[in-house]
Amino acid sequence: MDNKCRPTDGNGPPASNKGDDMKVELRTLIPTALAVVVVGTAVLAAAVSEKATPMTKDKTDKASAEKLTAAEKTDRLKQLTPLQVHVTQECGTEPPFHNEYWDNHRPGIYVDVVSGEPLFLSKDKYDSGTGWPSFTRPIEPGRVQTQTDSSLFDTRVEVRSTQAGSHLGHVFDDGPAPTGKRYCMNSASLRFVPAEQMAAQGYGQYLSQLGLPAPAPAPKSTSTRAVATLSGGCFWGVQELIRKLPGVLDSKVGYTGGTTDHPDYEQVHTGRTGHAEAVEITFDEAVISYESILRYFFRLHDPTTQNRQGNDVGTQYRSAIFYHDDEQRRIAEKVKAEVDASGKWRSKVTTQIVPASTFYLAEDYHQDYLQKNPGGYTCHYLRD
Repeated sequence: MDNKCRPTDGNGPPASNKGDDMKVELRTLIPTALAVVVVGTAVLAAAVSEKATPMTKDKTDKASAEKLTAAEKTDRLKQLTPLQVHVTQECGTEPPFHNEYWDNHRPGIYVDVVSGEPLFLSKDKYDSGTGWPSFTRPIEPGRVQTQTDSSLFDTRVEVRSTQAGSHLGHVFDDGPAPTGKRYCMNSASLRFVPAEQMAAQGYGQYLSQLGLPAPAPAPKSTSTRAVATLSGGCFWGVQELIRKLPGVLDSKVGYTGGTTDHPDYEQVHTGRTGHAEAVEITFDEAVISYESILRYFFRLHDPTTQNRQGNDVGTQYRSAIFYHDDEQRRIAEKVKAEVDASGKWRSKVTTQIVPASTFYLAEDYHQDYLQKNPGGYTCHYLRD
């Protein structure tokens, strides 16, 4: 990817009459005067470059996550809207005052829309008057990288996320105390997680920075109940087969893995929310193991047809395992690798293994659909 932002990116400092007049005057200057301006601009660019070495970050930072692999990034980009892809991957800019977060005042955290990497906290957000969400600092040093952007007449400092390399916006030296910085970001590059959902989505360690109590450590439990969340096409058929397993105590169908809060079926069906039709399974580990459920899951759907099962096509029908802890992730990666190497499937297994996020229950008429409508549509069956 070209490290320079394209001219379509209009994020910049607040407009001023002085700046507008200067641009008009420049177009009418005589060659000699223009040469002086060019020299002055070069000096300014050099000064800015000293402050913003291309793609720099705090080398002592230990918080930054590993960069996404090309395959992971490709999969996640498929779940974004065209605007989100344009901004994060093509250095685009959304319109000021007509974007999702410029006027958002709720407490919470802003994360990279591609990777989920934590970037900014609401306590550092302020109204800059530009019409874009503005922050005084990133959540931690090293979460963002900066580089000189000379795509427009003025030299600016571009800001990208460290893990996904997403274009976020630009940083300017006209912000308030204590940093004097204005991180002018695009809402389309961000996903907001409200404070009440931070712990559930894995960002609980940042609650104390918002003056909120950190989540209490989960008490040790002797319960053998556990939860698995899976998607493998239309959730009607997946639920109907999963319910038959001994040890499955309950199952519910819903939507997860996307960027839209409280989506309904009509929204998810468009494929633009990023959510998958999924089944949340409550099971008794004393009767059936998580590994056994996954092996059964790989039998009841085709894990090689990315974003498709039977006649159902779209990212909402993708094959995915949403793990709830590191042990589930380890087991999922093991089972997937074994299935892929078994030779049972002619094509490569494309099942995603991603952290579980908020699970939104589907409408009542979707719950236990094939129990209510025997002989209804399904494209799922067990393979030997």
